Amino acid sequence: MSAAPVQLETIVREVLPILRAAPESSASFAPQPEVWSAKQVLGHLIDSASNNHQRFLRAQFSDDLVFAGYDQEEWVRLQGYQETAWGELLEFWAAYNLHLARVIARIPAEVRQEPRTRHNLDQLAWKPVPRDTPATLAYFIADYVGHLKHHLCQIFELLGLPVIDSIAEVPAA
Repeated sequence: MSAAPVQLETIVREVLPILRAAPESSASFAPQPEVWSAKQVLGHLIDSASNNHQRFLRAQFSDDLVFAGYDQEEWVRLQGYQETAWGELLEFWAAYNLHLARVIARIPAEVRQEPRTRHNLDQLAWKPVPRDTPATLAYFIADYVGHLKHHLCQIFELLGLPVIDSIAEVPAA
């Protein structure tokens, strides 16, 4: 089994009680009109989980890693995350990511590690892979976890909380 599902579960279990303690008013606060609130960032993470859930499943019966993208700003706006209760968003985000951890854990190693020459991770991945470089589902899964940690750090910052070790981003060498 890869480290990603364990890491994902650990993050959710450590972050959830901390974020539950944040007041609704803090979670709703956007420092500037064009900057998302903690609620909107968490909504974006729910959208990311939703889109990547399908991608991780489809990749298991496809010989490529080519997936549809989505308009992140519009998804956040259309779903009204800003107007949704903070606790409701947290529970949905946590449940979805715990489910994703189980899905990822079930992916056979040979499927995760298979190099795919056809992909669009140059457009979709948080840390893009050049189109002419083969990519693996394992990379894309790790990229998902990295993206999640990045945005959780943003949420902690927006809420004025110190970043905890399980989500601290390791700078590139």
